[in-house]
Amino acid sequence: MKVLIVEDEDLAAAKLTKMLEKYDSSIRILGNLTSVKDTVQWLRQNAAPDLIMMDIRIDDGVCFEIFQEVEVTSPVIFTTAYDQYAIKAFQVHSIDYLLKPFSYEKLEKSLEKLKKINQNPPTASPTVKVEELLQALQRNEPSYKSRFLVKAGTKIRSVKTEDIAYIYTDRKLNILVTNTGDRYPLDQSLDELSQVLDPDIFFRANRQLVLHIDAVSTIHPYFKGRVKLDLDPPLDAEIIISSEKTPDFKAWLDK
Repeated sequence: MKVLIVEDEDLAAAKLTKMLEKYDSSIRILGNLTSVKDTVQWLRQNAAPDLIMMDIRIDDGVCFEIFQEVEVTSPVIFTTAYDQYAIKAFQVHSIDYLLKPFSYEKLEKSLEKLKKINQNPPTASPTVKVEELLQALQRNEPSYKSRFLVKAGTKIRSVKTEDIAYIYTDRKLNILVTNTGDRYPLDQSLDELSQVLDPDIFFRANRQLVLHIDAVSTIHPYFKGRVKLDLDPPLDAEIIISSEKTPDFKAWLDK
């Protein structure tokens, strides 16, 4: 079976690849795409894969935009951190999904479901009603996390989201940094965190960083339409916003 992965979180993509290979060592991963643009281009230039594992939120938008740009004939299993309202929309249209974070056993059930469908194909292929899915998502206001439980040595404490300065990845570990500079490890991936944090307050700067709007202390013009950031508290790394994301970043700051 040939599988295409659409996932902008490297750790999540690597974990998914291992799960797929555990299910069937003969599975061939055709690639891991991280954006709507790249996925559309790939689907236009390549034969349809046997399966697409597709995250909902990717680098440059919502994956449903892919279906508006190109005809997708492959079966799709969505991976999502959305609440039940989105999941119900998928169920209505017989689209399978995995709610992040998911176990190997849940992935196995989805793949077994796909196997049964392939053994007994329907007389007509179901169509993905993208507009209805988007409307179902937009009709419901998502609820965002207000606090996180974190480990502080041998203790557990609660950190309010308003006290978070940013969350970054350092050597495959995600670290929450508070306004006062305290640091705590988190188990969730940045992709999962991006789904549960209010986008009016938090911005996915790049694959390694999600930042609070109040953590941006200084913005410097950078090469080729990019910007460079100083954060408070400081982060010992160069923070560059890509030229593609800079307009969204400035719009976010200017709300």
